[in-house]
Amino acid sequence: MSYKIVIDSCGELLDDWKNDIRFESVPLTLMVGEDSIIDDETFDQKSFLKKVAECPECPKSACPSPERYMRAYQCEAEHVYAVTLSSELSGSYNSAVLGRNLYLEEHEDKKIHVFNSRSASVGETLIALKIQECEEAGMTFEEVVECVEAYISEQNTFFVLENLETLRKNGRLSTVKAFVANALKIKPVMGSTDEGTICQLDQARGMNKALIKMVEHIIEKTSDSAGKTLAISHCNCEARAQMLKAAIEEKIQTARIIVLDTAGVSSMYANDGGVIVVI
Repeated sequence: MSYKIVIDSCGELLDDWKNDIRFESVPLTLMVGEDSIIDDETFDQKSFLKKVAECPECPKSACPSPERYMRAYQCEAEHVYAVTLSSELSGSYNSAVLGRNLYLEEHEDKKIHVFNSRSASVGETLIALKIQECEEAGMTFEEVVECVEAYISEQNTFFVLENLETLRKNGRLSTVKAFVANALKIKPVMGSTDEGTICQLDQARGMNKALIKMVEHIIEKTSDSAGKTLAISHCNCEARAQMLKAAIEEKIQTARIIVLDTAGVSSMYANDGGVIVVI
């Protein structure tokens, strides 16, 4: 069976997917002040981070339209899967579902399923990788959906931020708390809930200590790690991501560790120096 995987641009693409017609990234739009930036292959992370740092307003994102998803679904593939960032963080999931429903009105025999990642960034990447593995193992459409939904329910997302300004600007952290945290170099260790919202798991003074605590939480919440793929995405901090990878490898055995740089939406959430881990 032929298949296609559509991923909103919060999910990072593996290098070998970028020229593969079975994969398509559907871009969100980022807004920094009066500037609108399309999160596609033209995204310039360095320029974006500079704009964010200089703008007093919180950066925002706009999800793709249902029509944009409909164009992605229009293909020769017999099975089409869409993966979006958490419906608790964006309207991308609802837009993808509406686009699916509208498309099926005229193409009722098409098989399309939209996955709510309940995550973001490389969480979406791992879900797309799981879909690919299931399809190439010869599973039916229904079996792929069942297997991947089960995979999503077991997935865990963790992240540590160097910069708390985005949290402050969007109201998740008070100005006073952000000031005190920055002054004391306190770094929150964050994670995802089962519903796909963001929660604080821990905190530490200094980035290195926060990363150590994050590794502890990863170990605590991960069972049967030897058969799992772990993914790390970083915003402009390759050395930190590699150090984190080495620290994880010392503690647990995994099938594979993927390290990717954040694209646009993930860069907006992580901000300069942030790291995200999903397993």
